[in-house]
Amino acid sequence: MQTEFEFTLPRGFVDGQGQVHRHGRMRLATAVDEIEAVEHPQVQAKESYLPVILLSRVVTQLGALPEITPQTIAGLFASDLSHLQDLYLRLNSSEPITIGVVCPYCNHELQLQVAPLG
Repeated sequence: MQTEFEFTLPRGFVDGQGQVHRHGRMRLATAVDEIEAVEHPQVQAKESYLPVILLSRVVTQLGALPEITPQTIAGLFASDLSHLQDLYLRLNSSEPITIGVVCPYCNHELQLQVAPLG
């Protein structure tokens, strides 16, 4: 069973030296990941911080960074955070996920069902 999946961020994390890190790996979440993320003090203080804590637990690699911390995830561009949140849902959901998309040719809005990856 595959438990880790590679990804490429749309923009990439820019570290303190200006290096961009786009390629990484995310593992499947465990029950403990979700429980401890919900109980994390920063999440208790501000619920909207949950994705940052949760993703910092399941992203196992991002470019050449030595570790992935909540500060790393919080420093991502919004499009990269959204990309990782979508990947997390696809990896950890047993049900197909419906997303809204816009056709790049005719601008028609439609609902698209994507299968879970895990």
